[in-house]
Amino acid sequence: MRALAALLAACLALPASADALSCRNDQFDGQTYAICEIDMDSADLRLFLNDEANRPLGHFAPLNRALEAQGKTLGFAMNAGMYHSDRRPVGLYVENGQELAPLVPNPGPGNFGLLPNGVFCISQNHARVIETLAFAETRPVCQFATQSGPMLVIDGALHPRFLPNSTSRYIRNGVGTTSDGHRAVFAMSRQPVTFHEFGRLFRDHLGLPNALYLDGNISRLYAPMLGRDDPGFRMGPIVGLVVDQAG
Repeated sequence: MRALAALLAACLALPASADALSCRNDQFDGQTYAICEIDMDSADLRLFLNDEANRPLGHFAPLNRALEAQGKTLGFAMNAGMYHSDRRPVGLYVENGQELAPLVPNPGPGNFGLLPNGVFCISQNHARVIETLAFAETRPVCQFATQSGPMLVIDGALHPRFLPNSTSRYIRNGVGTTSDGHRAVFAMSRQPVTFHEFGRLFRDHLGLPNALYLDGNISRLYAPMLGRDDPGFRMGPIVGLVVDQAG
């Protein structure tokens, strides 16, 4: 079965409105960020991993070509979680309702294992960032889901391990959601920032109660309205807003 073709066909009936998206360059606390907000009430937001031959897509261009065959295109996209060297997701990964990688609740090395980490869960007209152990307890139904870490904001509080005077700085990207799940906000720093600075962006500037770190250093953004189509190494999971082609 060709996974990507099946995914595209299954989602054709979903709304695909460019009006669901707004992107801007924003400043907070002396740093510049690219911010893209998604209105989940009218959004076709999905996760992507492999092509029709079950090989990792890796870049935005192959995904756009696959969508264009269906009369669709990307309005926005971003790398969507950590991955192994073969581009397999490190933690939970759900695509079109099918779990392709299991939830990992245990601590471990690296940023992913810096608990608490979390899950970005997409369902019809909703998107939520949920802390991993809470997700494991409630097991919400997700049409798409990706696990990453650490959490940036947890119920209005910064991750307890973040240090205001940290010297660890990277280009970073992440996602936060509103308490009602009707808005998802993606952010990517334009300069290297600390976890503490990045978490404060979501909590103090964007006013979001929960936010999740997606990755750093390899962070990539596709946002035509900002003139962004970032090149770089092959990615693992990709989150993308699918819209109808113009004309």
